[in-house]
Amino acid sequence: MGKLLVVLLLTCTVLAGVGAWYFQTRAFYDRLPEQASIQLTPLAAAAPQDFAISNFRGIDSDSSPIRFRACFDIDVDPAQLTPYDRATPLVAPNWFDCFDAGALTAALAEGRAQAVMGVSNIRYGIDRVVILLDGRGYAWQQINPCGAAHFDGDPVPPGCPTPPEE
Repeated sequence: MGKLLVVLLLTCTVLAGVGAWYFQTRAFYDRLPEQASIQLTPLAAAAPQDFAISNFRGIDSDSSPIRFRACFDIDVDPAQLTPYDRATPLVAPNWFDCFDAGALTAALAEGRAQAVMGVSNIRYGIDRVVILLDGRGYAWQQINPCGAAHFDGDPVPPGCPTPPEE
């Protein structure tokens, strides 16, 4: 009887581990359809504008506003776009192999890549950020300072838009 309980306990543990791994890395992601453009914010522009892209690969999830990741080819001069100084590439699932957060972070630190604003407050407190590197673009969404304060329940910093009513 003891051996049966141990086997049952181990089986349940393995199934729980596999389930947790699946739900964290696969279950909630959807592949996005091909896109011909992406929105980027030009310098001194009041709103983002569409820029042509090709070879788009993207994933997203309804379960979190920061699960968006995309890779694409783009021909644009970063000097004409609004710089983004808080860029922190977020890790993508390992099966989405075109997006390597570690390599992008290193390219930013070495000055080989430029981070630009895609769309500010695409959802309240969430910015879409794009890194431009050798004719390729890499996009993700990250929490901005307004969102960090709001989501923590703190007063938002000066200059932030009014938080949405909950």
